[in-house]
Amino acid sequence: SPSLWAAAMAAGPPPPLEPSPLPVFSEEGFGDKFLRKTRENPLVPLGCLCTVGILTYGLISFKRGNTRRSQLMMRARILAQGFTFAALLGGMVVTAMKSR
Repeated sequence: SPSLWAAAMAAGPPPPLEPSPLPVFSEEGFGDKFLRKTRENPLVPLGCLCTVGILTYGLISFKRGNTRRSQLMMRARILAQGFTFAALLGGMVVTAMKSR
């Protein structure tokens, strides 16, 4: 029917067949990402630093022959790793809750 055709032409041109371009985001460098993640969850880098410090001290104690202190530091390292893992997991949970 001619009136249907006239109504379709009055609606405007058909939509383009090609999709609209996606927005372009600036590339985030390692330093920027590290700082952003540290601000989001400062306990993870702190736990990593503690773990490395305890491990280093334990290895130095082992090299000097102080096996008792070396064993104590290896146990402390496991606790520090557990703290770091808990902080990482906690940060992921908080991030997931924020996104909801």
